[in-house]
Amino acid sequence: METKANYVLIGAFTILTAVLLLGFGLWAAKYSSEKGWQEYEVVFNEPVTGLTEGSSVQYNGISVGTVQSLKLAANDPRQVVAHLKLQADTPIKVDTKAKMSITGLTGSPFIQLTGGTPHAPTLVSVDHREVPVIQTEASALQNIADTANRLVARMDEVLSEENVKKIAKTLDNLQAMTGSIADQREDLRALIINARVSSEELSATLKTTNRAVSDVDREFIAKLPALVAKLDGALTKLDSAAGGADAIVNENRSAIHSFANEGLGQLGPTLGELRGLVRDLRHISDRLEGSPARYLLGRDAPKEFNPK
Repeated sequence: METKANYVLIGAFTILTAVLLLGFGLWAAKYSSEKGWQEYEVVFNEPVTGLTEGSSVQYNGISVGTVQSLKLAANDPRQVVAHLKLQADTPIKVDTKAKMSITGLTGSPFIQLTGGTPHAPTLVSVDHREVPVIQTEASALQNIADTANRLVARMDEVLSEENVKKIAKTLDNLQAMTGSIADQREDLRALIINARVSSEELSATLKTTNRAVSDVDREFIAKLPALVAKLDGALTKLDSAAGGADAIVNENRSAIHSFANEGLGQLGPTLGELRGLVRDLRHISDRLEGSPARYLLGRDAPKEFNPK
């Protein structure tokens, strides 16, 4: 019995030791595995159709991890929270952005990480939450969808009932106008012919005018040196005359000054006397015209003899 009890104790100890070693190995493997990975979260403000757990996460086209889980945000069901597991040495910076992407036209969706300037700090050193959150940007698919939605909204506005009626009315007016034009086809043909003839005549007139202007320009250019020479001579003579007048004025400055002070002072009385003389002459002229004999002889003129 004692030997059997020893075997049981040894077996139990062996099994316990093996379990402990196995647990330590699993813990060490898990610790080593977790030490080589870093967890992040990404909050999308758009649908993540096609993205599943295990989808790839790429940084500038290089696979750096996977999507661990997807769930709706607790405070806003319009947002989707993606839990990522990335390699610990992945340079996730504060300006790194995440967006939805797709490989080709039929490939599976994945999360694409872009950005991250060299001198920017790492997200882990700034975001001290248990799981740092990577900022997102709208994907190309979302931009296309938003643009398509805006186009559809604008098309709805353009193709409203009122606009459709206006377009139909405009088409009716165009049809009526084209019918009127078709009825006046001969008049339009004549108008076009007249316009063509007028255009040809106008072209010929412009050519003639152009030749005339060219001839006038050539004649003017040919005469320009002579005109410049004459103008130069006239300016020279004018300058000489101005110099002579200036010299005359300088030479007779005293006489001019004397005339201005004395001559102009005597001019007033002289003009008064001249005005009286003109008045007396006008009086004499009137008397001579009225009765010249009486004025000259100082008596009445003799009466004419009339024989009886």
